[in-house]
Amino acid sequence: MEALRQWHEAERDLAEASRRYMQLNDSDMRTIRLLIRAQRQGFIVTPKDIAAAVGISSASTTKLVDRLVAGGHLIRVPHPHDRRTTSVEVTEETAQAAHESVGRQHARRFDVIAALNSRERQTVLRFLSAMTEADRPQGPLAVGRFSRPGQDRA
Repeated sequence: MEALRQWHEAERDLAEASRRYMQLNDSDMRTIRLLIRAQRQGFIVTPKDIAAAVGISSASTTKLVDRLVAGGHLIRVPHPHDRRTTSVEVTEETAQAAHESVGRQHARRFDVIAALNSRERQTVLRFLSAMTEADRPQGPLAVGRFSRPGQDRA
């Protein structure tokens, strides 16, 4: 368990270093990662989508998008199907910077995986899959299965 704790700590340190490198906060980075994934898959993302994915209000989303547009990280473009709204995209420069920093890290992770033989990889995969399942919220923590103190259950 200590090794897992150290790995999680290293991941947090890496995420913090990435935020500092790009001079962004956590919500900014989550938004940029969301948009990069969406663009790669051909999805259109609106400010409403960002609010839902990042878990922030409409007003906070407006401020976030305004800040990232002003910083040269995002652009607003007309929505191709709904003239009442805009869609948001990551600029090529920000996508490239993210790709370069994340790409280097993924290469290092690939090297670690490549150093394992097939049996070792299968063991690690089983372990990580079991840990992922063990960490999914259960019981009252499961999505939609609890209410905040003072709220009635529906």
